[in-house]
Amino acid sequence: MYNRCMIEHIDFASQQVNRVEQCRRLFHGRGGAYEGLEHIVVDWLPPVVLITLYKEEPPSWVLSMAQTLQLSLTGCTSVQVQYRCRSKAPIEVVLGDEVSELVVDECGLKFHLQLGRSQNIGLFLDMRNGRQWVKETAAGKNVLNLFAYTCAFSVAAMAGSAKQVVNVDLSKASLSRGRDNHRLNRHDTSKVVFQGVDIFKSFSRIKKYAPYDLLICDPPDIQKGSVNAERDYKKILRRVPEWVGSGGQLMLCLNSHRLDEQFLHQMVAEYCPGFRFVEVIKPPEVFVDAVEGSGLKVLVFEGD
Repeated sequence: MYNRCMIEHIDFASQQVNRVEQCRRLFHGRGGAYEGLEHIVVDWLPPVVLITLYKEEPPSWVLSMAQTLQLSLTGCTSVQVQYRCRSKAPIEVVLGDEVSELVVDECGLKFHLQLGRSQNIGLFLDMRNGRQWVKETAAGKNVLNLFAYTCAFSVAAMAGSAKQVVNVDLSKASLSRGRDNHRLNRHDTSKVVFQGVDIFKSFSRIKKYAPYDLLICDPPDIQKGSVNAERDYKKILRRVPEWVGSGGQLMLCLNSHRLDEQFLHQMVAEYCPGFRFVEVIKPPEVFVDAVEGSGLKVLVFEGD
């Protein structure tokens, strides 16, 4: 029974995968919707299946699951496991080829991923619909992408014919990978700015490229020594009136179990009263949460 629940969901998801060969999550236990499976995540990163474990499982279970997944997915040449329950979150190859770098496709956009270099692989799959929204919305806009990481939102914006994108992130290494992602998609990087700075110490540098038509803010919930969303979101929203032009949009993201949508509504009402709520962008259906609103939240606001 322990495996049956997973296999039923993965079989359905794999059918979707085999029709459209794009990267995506196949099983999301982390939302707590499947009792006993809260520690398991399965992603399809063609041609790699990546199982992520937040709690140890016996080697026999890991091998059995790897064999089942490999048989379920056409074109799968490697099954790997990332042990987020271990120090430094190591990745091990269970079956097939040892693949550490690959390029994946998501809705026609290409992204370079690295397996085993760090805890995160370079693309957050729960934000798929958010990137699609940016692609469909960005035409002709000057876009500010805060906490840009590997610039996936920037890639989506440029694919949607943005006028310019300004990416800001403390990690210069992540921005370098972001530049590579733009080149991978054959974008004109003269229209893309990469600022490897501390956002909270660089407000004047950010304002230099204002006014912005779209501000995207996707901070980590808590990042030791640098970011705490509950404490720091207001510091950014206070600057919105001087950064975002008339009629501009805010795409505010929050992946937190401790803060809900109301937190973002309250922050905007207090610090950006000239902006009205427009819509919620939900993650793909596979990202099911036992408690609604406890996972990723993406809200869009628009100025007067």
